[in-house]
Amino acid sequence: IEDKLGAGGMGVVYRATDTKLGRQVAIKVLPESYAQDPDRRTRFEREAHVLAGLNHQNIAGIHGLEESNGVYYLVLELVPGQTLAERLADGALDMNEALRIGRAIAEAMENAHERGIIHRDLKPANVKVTPEGIVKVLDFGLAKAFRDEPSAAGDPSLSPTETLDSTRAGVILGTAAYMSPEQARGKPLDKRTDVWSFGCVLYELLSGRKAFRGETTSDYIAAVLGREPDWSALPQSTPANVRALLHRCLQKEPQKRLRDMGDARLELEEAPVLPALVAAAPRRQPILIYVGCLAVGAILAIASAWTLWHEAPQPPTVTRFSIDLPPGETLSSVSQISVALSPDGAKLAYVADRGGRTQFYLRPIDRLEAKPIPGTENAVAPVFSPDGQWVAFLQAQRWKKVALSGGAPVTICNAPPGAYMYAAWTPDDNLLFGVYPASILRVPASGGEPQPLFSASAGKGERAYWHPYLLPRGQGVLFSIRTPEMDSYDDGLVAVQPLPVGQRKILTEGGHKPIYSSSGHLVWARGGQLLAAPFDLARLAVTGPPIPALDGVLMNQANGATQFSLSTNGSLVYVPGGAIVVGRQLVWVDRQGKAEPLPLPPRRYLHPRLSPVGRNIAVETEGPNHDLWIYEGERDVLTRMTFDGMSHWPVWTPDGKRLTFRSWRTGDFSMWWMPADRSGTEERLTTIGIRQSAASWSPDGRVVAFTQASPDTGGDLYVLEMDAERKPRPLVQTKFNEGSPRFSPDGHWIAYTSNESGRNEVYVTPYPGPGPKIQISTDSGADAVWKGKGGELYYRTGDRMMVVEVATQPSFHAGKPRVLWEGRYNHGTNSSCGAPGPSSSNYDVTPDGQRFLMVKEGEQDIPATRIDVVLNWSEELKHLLQETKENKP
Repeated sequence: IEDKLGAGGMGVVYRATDTKLGRQVAIKVLPESYAQDPDRRTRFEREAHVLAGLNHQNIAGIHGLEESNGVYYLVLELVPGQTLAERLADGALDMNEALRIGRAIAEAMENAHERGIIHRDLKPANVKVTPEGIVKVLDFGLAKAFRDEPSAAGDPSLSPTETLDSTRAGVILGTAAYMSPEQARGKPLDKRTDVWSFGCVLYELLSGRKAFRGETTSDYIAAVLGREPDWSALPQSTPANVRALLHRCLQKEPQKRLRDMGDARLELEEAPVLPALVAAAPRRQPILIYVGCLAVGAILAIASAWTLWHEAPQPPTVTRFSIDLPPGETLSSVSQISVALSPDGAKLAYVADRGGRTQFYLRPIDRLEAKPIPGTENAVAPVFSPDGQWVAFLQAQRWKKVALSGGAPVTICNAPPGAYMYAAWTPDDNLLFGVYPASILRVPASGGEPQPLFSASAGKGERAYWHPYLLPRGQGVLFSIRTPEMDSYDDGLVAVQPLPVGQRKILTEGGHKPIYSSSGHLVWARGGQLLAAPFDLARLAVTGPPIPALDGVLMNQANGATQFSLSTNGSLVYVPGGAIVVGRQLVWVDRQGKAEPLPLPPRRYLHPRLSPVGRNIAVETEGPNHDLWIYEGERDVLTRMTFDGMSHWPVWTPDGKRLTFRSWRTGDFSMWWMPADRSGTEERLTTIGIRQSAASWSPDGRVVAFTQASPDTGGDLYVLEMDAERKPRPLVQTKFNEGSPRFSPDGHWIAYTSNESGRNEVYVTPYPGPGPKIQISTDSGADAVWKGKGGELYYRTGDRMMVVEVATQPSFHAGKPRVLWEGRYNHGTNSSCGAPGPSSSNYDVTPDGQRFLMVKEGEQDIPATRIDVVLNWSEELKHLLQETKENKP
């Protein structure tokens, strides 16, 4: 290897000498990180097979595909000379030269298409002209077989590798200025996409300018989808048939476009050859001719300058297109914000589930390929840094950030109790997020301890602040307010807090997730709509009535999550679907997995618990407010138990006379209990400790096991003896997160969940201890529940209910875990805030172990598979509000 020639998305290219055959070659090496990715490696191998199937003087050839010690590389024909991109840096080419090169490109693409191969990334940078004038088309690494039928000749371009995600609809590959409209929209592609790109290249060769231009990638795509090239930029000497060819190549609808590159080649072959320019003018010319030329030139220059000076700038084009996620990939949840757009509108991040693995994916708007962001597994709430080079997120109760250029995630801070899963990254490099009770906190993105930026005044009746958004120039923060009176998230308030100080004021009642549009408007969500109103930045005031700006934005009415993101430059992404009311059902599931619903109305049920006495069920319902209910099975009556809107996770005492629960009423999770017959008031169990969640009672009712948070050790297991002191005692306290402690039926053992192995597993330890720690699960597990009569322990691994035979006397013994049944039931993730460690089990089991009480999602809670994009949406918003103003009586 002699020197490095360049680098691209699929490999680094070096100049080298083939010592066996004594020739200069190009070596294209797949990066080591790509070689570990089966999809990328397969694409690299596909490039070799595709190129090997092409043999044409205008296509750069391949000499071999090699592998050495895990390093994959191609041995390619070395093509000297300049790329067309380099030649075009000096302006348009001579007409005859441009047409000659165009004919050679058309012939090369015709040959590839005849073999069932499309290039998909034809552009000036992928075409070289050698010093001898030979045209070579490079880099078929993104090629795709467009014929579905198998080739009789065994064409390798039609191999099964062509069905990878990178070639499917909804996955973008290509370059913005040259990609076809269908490519920009993520639609299925055929050879007509190359026809479009060829038209773009030929136009640029003739005119010296791109057919479609813009300052940003969003502008480029908007131009491709919504504008026409400037046909007047073509030289006057352009042959008529070439003009017609360009018009046919650049038809936005594929059905109206030129269908075959062979026809393009024929048109260029028939184009007339122009006479060569005279090298030198005659020596003697009448001086009047020179004077006339100067005068005409001056007039043309003045006219041109006048035209440029007075030419009105064209407003950005509003362009819509959809991104369909690849088959097998879905937006992970309608319960959390799943989409985020970078401030410049150039990058999209979304949270998706692919094969049961949830993580962030990054997709530049001008590309069709989305790539996973390493280190974001099971994370939520993506938010871009102001420069678009980082993404922050909430993962395992920590705010983190990861560089999009690569590297491991970096922890910003521990999420304090009551942190909401929505944040803003400000231009001064701080992260803002809301917490309960009502406060907006600020933490440096470089790391540190969160500090209050502002909080609710005492007696205001404001329960929580969330959705912070820093206004331009930092003069104030927009945010949402949650109140105790809210029956729906559509009843929320939108407010602004002036900075550095000032009187907080309500901007509008009824809505949430406010944001400022570059068009000069306040935008917020309500009932699956985006509403907008004129907003005065100087006065921080709404100056006109709101209007519906966009319908059909996916919103979960149960938790207010509305799936949209607006960039600083006015582009919009959103998930279509409108407001959905997703109820849940309580169902009985037998040991064979057969389900039978209980006769209860659909609601957002969580954490059902069977009473030790009778047929009663305690259950939580979630929404803007969380409360506890008791269902009396014998009378078929559902009775509300709490009314504070802040109560979670019911747990029966062993005698069935009391309910234990956690509540936010003290400003943090604390443990309470109350009579199940409502004959008395609620009582706090202990005032010692923070963020406590009761999980289980000892059989004698003297000790409650619970989780408690610590700034140093995360979620830990504690017990509270119900004596006069009521002083909590740590049971399992490590640097890892523990949760879901459950007493065994005999009270001598506690099953719990810990993530000390790097994933959740179920363990058993003796009570009161000390003693051994015995791992029960073998392939991840959580939410252990004992069979009431003993002999079995149950836990969940994904959608599988597992069972383990156990004995607790005279010593503990566990058998091999096995799958009892499998089914999709809710896992109990809280919509706004979770437990300090692994969550409490979201199911219960009858004492005989024959039936499981599960929570089943409603039919409408189906993950979305499409994201809609509106480039320059703020321009549409301007016109919409102006039309409303003009039409107002």
